[in-house]
Amino acid sequence: MPEPVSQLELTVPADDLDEAVERVCAQWGVARDAVEVEVLPEQPDPDMLRIRVTRTTDSAAAPGNLAAPDDNDAQLARQVLLDLLERMDIAADVQAGRGEPDGDLVPIILDVQGDDLGLLIGRKGETLAALQYIARLIVAKQVGHSIDLVVDVQGHKQRREEQLRRMALRMAEQAVQRQRTMTLEPMAPNERRLIHLALRDHPGVTTESVGDGSQRKVTIIPRSAAA
Repeated sequence: MPEPVSQLELTVPADDLDEAVERVCAQWGVARDAVEVEVLPEQPDPDMLRIRVTRTTDSAAAPGNLAAPDDNDAQLARQVLLDLLERMDIAADVQAGRGEPDGDLVPIILDVQGDDLGLLIGRKGETLAALQYIARLIVAKQVGHSIDLVVDVQGHKQRREEQLRRMALRMAEQAVQRQRTMTLEPMAPNERRLIHLALRDHPGVTTESVGDGSQRKVTIIPRSAAA
């Protein structure tokens, strides 16, 4: 294993572990698989975790399908985001790519690359979501039509989606084994949708969203209980 190039110890809420690690990765400018996370034996509080994050490589995440030079919408979107970052006094580069087709739409993926970018993500990705919303409005106005635009930081969203899918499957198995409804933490609409899609074809559970506003969450219900 390569010698660590950086290491950090911090105390985080137990339910915020994944987000805390993502923020450290963004700050260091590396992908999630470029760090190791160790839960330390001494713990200050039952609801908190003391962890050590060690950087083992310098690999960074980037869009898989880079936008072609003549992809005018993607290149325009990249420049819009670069301008926004400059106004925020953030030195970073932006790679523009194209995601997987969703019907007739092929989303533009803008991935911000650089150092000390944790502040662009924010708690539970709130800052990143706001930045994406603003960038999408500006680009749509300039091109004259609505546009599917995703703004990411060091591949944070992709890793978050993978974490949510794994969590959904794990909680579904618990719901089946225990034969009781499992309730997840409040999530943004796009994350709730991802949970519903991940379990749409699961033979043992169904899902529902409950609650209002920012407290809306997904429940995972055993099919025997829902019948």
